Amino acid sequence: MVEPQLQSNQSDEISQQSRSQKLFRAIWRWHFYAGMFFAPFLVMLALTGGVYLFKPQIEEIMYKDKFQVQAEKSELKPSEQISQVKKEYPYAQIVRYQPHPKATRSSEVGILDGEKSLTVFVNPYNGKVLGDLNDEDRLMEKLRAIHGELMAGTTGDRLVELAACWGLILVISGIYLWWPRNKSGVFGVLLPRLKAGKRNFWRDLHAVPAFWLSLGIAFLILTGLPWSGFWGEQVQKIGMTAGIGYPAGMKGEAPESKVPSKDVAKVPWAAEQRPVPKSKSHKVTPISIDKAVAIANKRNVYPGYNVNFPEGKKGVYTISVFPDKATDEATLHLDQYSGKVLDDYRFKDYGPMAKAISMGISLHQGTYFGFLNQLLCLAICLGIILISITGLIMWWKRKPDKQLGAPTLPKNFRLAKGVGILIILLGILFPLAGLSLIVVLLLDWLVIRRIPALKKWIG
Repeated sequence: MVEPQLQSNQSDEISQQSRSQKLFRAIWRWHFYAGMFFAPFLVMLALTGGVYLFKPQIEEIMYKDKFQVQAEKSELKPSEQISQVKKEYPYAQIVRYQPHPKATRSSEVGILDGEKSLTVFVNPYNGKVLGDLNDEDRLMEKLRAIHGELMAGTTGDRLVELAACWGLILVISGIYLWWPRNKSGVFGVLLPRLKAGKRNFWRDLHAVPAFWLSLGIAFLILTGLPWSGFWGEQVQKIGMTAGIGYPAGMKGEAPESKVPSKDVAKVPWAAEQRPVPKSKSHKVTPISIDKAVAIANKRNVYPGYNVNFPEGKKGVYTISVFPDKATDEATLHLDQYSGKVLDDYRFKDYGPMAKAISMGISLHQGTYFGFLNQLLCLAICLGIILISITGLIMWWKRKPDKQLGAPTLPKNFRLAKGVGILIILLGILFPLAGLSLIVVLLLDWLVIRRIPALKKWIG
């Protein structure tokens, strides 16, 4: 009576091991696909992001002649500084003014000169124009455009978002593949085996750093996604529609508007979808830039803010600042005629989701706790590059001649319930990734497995 039961238990154990091995190979195959197609994008994001982290230091060196001034006792009024810019650029439209918080830094005046958007640098003490920069030609802006949208507009933005989402799939599947099953000790799990043969060396140099950096990589991806054009915008809209009536901080008399703040000025992420109020025309002269700056200072807006000029008769002055720490962010809209503050939106007014995302963005950009923050993010970026290169080397060393060398999908494989639920959750949270995952699964199961030549080449 005992022997049949023992045989049954052994059979169940073998069957369970077989299912586990099949799941391992299936996840390994999806991990391979994700790495093959999206690792190059992740390397690009790591390279451009790693350099962009040091934007303040790089620009201080590159544009020293335009940035640096000798500090003096008193500054000219903002209107007097702008007057000097108008003399140099008589046909330009003034759109923005930024008084710099450092006494040794120039003021910035944003202008539209024909089709060009320029930043003009002015000595705030004597009004001397120190030069200008085309906003689109600045090195950091080009890096930002590559990092955010591959300099390819909406198509590039969607590709970057897709790559970021698949980066999360790489992290999750990679942790599963790394998970120690029959290993004892720290080598090969927490520390790489440096003298265990080339295959183990490259495997460990790929898997071990990936494990240690997995949380950091996931954090950078999740805190970068809010800037994406599809997922980020949907999250913003969900956050805005959660409120009723005027958002918190907006005065009851402010006229309604459907124009989002991001359309009139560069504002913090949490304020991008916030509606812009309208000025009430009283057929009077608009307030001066001097008055707008005085209001910003009186309201204790964090130094380094921008004052954006009104657009049209119903337009408003928009004052915005997103400094190193998200807790100091602010977005104000002023009636251009009366100077009345129509909206004053600070970090304290953000909802829990907006606060978390804004804090995450500051950490993502390496600004929240200074140079150490930059170094930590740089280490993660370098780790992404290392992991991608070692993954490529592993594939190259193991792939057969004239074949792609993807891990084979087990016969009669059935998706585990837990994995299926995880895929569904990823699809709901990140629709682009979910849609692409369905496409990949359908191609794998309905096309590749049914075309012998293609199946042989892929593996």
